Amino acid sequence: MEHELVNKAVKFASKAHAGVVRRWSGEPYVEHPKRVAAMLAALGFGPEVVAAAVLHDVVEDTPVGAEALKFVFGAKVAALVVEVSKPKNLPGNRAARRAAYRAHLAGASYEGASIKLADMIDNSANVAEHDPKFAAVYLPELAEAAKVLEHGHPELKARLAANLGK
Repeated sequence: MEHELVNKAVKFASKAHAGVVRRWSGEPYVEHPKRVAAMLAALGFGPEVVAAAVLHDVVEDTPVGAEALKFVFGAKVAALVVEVSKPKNLPGNRAARRAAYRAHLAGASYEGASIKLADMIDNSANVAEHDPKFAAVYLPELAEAAKVLEHGHPELKARLAANLGK
């Protein structure tokens, strides 16, 4: 989607994720959120949702905070990013943190749930071929999280189910 807000988000995310590469592919990390955003743009979501998709990992994975996103991109974009970001400092072991994150995701809006579904589609696309041991843990976790995103876009739900073999 060619739009000023989306282009600005791509530049911002590229800078925020500069030097970071994807675990399996070695590609620049920003390619992942760009693919997530492209899925949403293809389904007709507007520029604020597409921009939030580009930025969806910035708050979670970089020093950039939600307030900075709100200042640069507006309240709606920042709120959508927060909806899909893991809250900082979740207590407990991995299972407890995953349960807390699922509860957080359950409160996401339709747009936020759709961003997260697109994120999960891209993350699950080839994990099994690159790291079968991790996939054995990760893919069931995605399937559990997907259960709280039933209010997201139906096509994205179907695509994720296909990736997860459900």
